[in-house]
Amino acid sequence: MLKRIDHVAIIVRSIEQALIFYRDILGLVPGKIKYVPTEHVRVVFLHMGGPDGSEIELIEPTTPNSSLVRFLEKRGEGLHHICLEVDDIDAALHEMQEKDVLLVDQPHQAAEGCAIFLHPKGTNGVLLELIEKKACKSTNTLLV
Repeated sequence: MLKRIDHVAIIVRSIEQALIFYRDILGLVPGKIKYVPTEHVRVVFLHMGGPDGSEIELIEPTTPNSSLVRFLEKRGEGLHHICLEVDDIDAALHEMQEKDVLLVDQPHQAAEGCAIFLHPKGTNGVLLELIEKKACKSTNTLLV
């Protein structure tokens, strides 16, 4: 079911400010900054290790009363989640449900594919995202 670590997501107050470190100091090359309206965030992926390499995702909340703003206020900037790529998100969802894994949500369109989040209560305190690198079958989410 699991293919690889797709990305590690870091929540930040400002993508532009965070890029001073990740781009200018570490030398990582950012992709295009995307706005994901359904998630109320702006994101940018920093590519590492060639075409199939993992990425670092910087996440910036865009609305003042979102759950991500509350996350920032409570925990500050830093690790938000780890994303694992799967071949088939529907099969992964079915397997997680069969194994009584606590889910945060149902499959939804994320910045780079169809994703679900697994609740930290069932994953030893880590928010895990599972992603299939294609659009969800039942969503019309727009990325700008």
